[in-house]
Amino acid sequence: CDRGALAKILADPNFQFGEMYAEDRLKIDGPLDLIMTELFRSMDRVRKGRSTWTKLLQTVRRPRPTRLRASKDNIYHYYDIGNDFYERWLDEQMAYTCAYFPSEDASLEDAQRAKFDHVCRKARLEPGMVVVEAGCGWGGLALHMAEHYGVRVRAYNISREQVTFAREQAKRRELDERVEFIEDDWRNIKQPCDAFVSVGMLEHVGRRNYQQLGAVIDRCLSKQGRGLIHTIGQNRPYPFSVWIERRIFPGAYPPTLGEMMDLFAPFDLSILDVENLRLHYAQTLRHWLQRFESHREWVEEKFDDKFVRMWRLYLAGSIAAFETGTYQLYQVAFSRNGVNDIPWTREHLYSPQEQAAPNSQND
Repeated sequence: CDRGALAKILADPNFQFGEMYAEDRLKIDGPLDLIMTELFRSMDRVRKGRSTWTKLLQTVRRPRPTRLRASKDNIYHYYDIGNDFYERWLDEQMAYTCAYFPSEDASLEDAQRAKFDHVCRKARLEPGMVVVEAGCGWGGLALHMAEHYGVRVRAYNISREQVTFAREQAKRRELDERVEFIEDDWRNIKQPCDAFVSVGMLEHVGRRNYQQLGAVIDRCLSKQGRGLIHTIGQNRPYPFSVWIERRIFPGAYPPTLGEMMDLFAPFDLSILDVENLRLHYAQTLRHWLQRFESHREWVEEKFDDKFVRMWRLYLAGSIAAFETGTYQLYQVAFSRNGVNDIPWTREHLYSPQEQAAPNSQND
């Protein structure tokens, strides 16, 4: 890199490293994900002994707010940049969350379907149940729950482009009478339900709003209700990557398991199962990065070369973050306290006879 870029990186590495790479003032030779993995291992030692200057920069650069209006702006910045962009490198279901790989050589499509089933089995969905999904993305999980588990789903999302896409898919697959996609914020959910599911939304909620989300779950969930929260997380509280938060993922914060308890403890909800899938997310991201690179020319034509470098660094850096354990991927299953109708073992999640979901269309 040039001297000016080097000076900026030395003064503010957490932000300027990404800026200089995006502006093509920092050249990196070799596989970007592997280089970023080594860099993350070095940065972890720095994080444990933060300088006064680093702490000051973190104080000045607060994440974008996650109040209702701000959340809409954040989602618009991140998701509403064109479905055609995401269609180029996501799987056919448009699942933009960690997949679940039954084997390391599974395809991305198979792994995302396996993730849907993994979530449904953990929530123990049964025909006739009513499910609320908070933050439904492009609708893949909601449609899978209705089609393969015989439930009715009300799915909430504030991304207009995603909701439009999801409604079109529901109509095409003749599931629009079983799945309702609602363009609204999670704060406004009032629908009673037997199961509450949220996959990849908690990162957008904001640390200060966890008890409010817990209150929403508490007012919706039936007396025998259960649910699952799937989120990026971390081992100890630390601000999210300032560059990714500013350039890619506004308002984001990955919680610790301790912080997540604000969703459950005030409302006496019982934790049933916690699983960490961080290596599955690293594998998911490798698929995404490979597909993204295969469409680099299209992305550059739609946006520009700086956009390509930003997203390449984001995807490669995310691989490194999960590979090194900087970030985790938590799935937390829960239920109302005192509910004893729960599995005696985990066999229902992994035994061969349970791998195929019931294809019931019963009400």
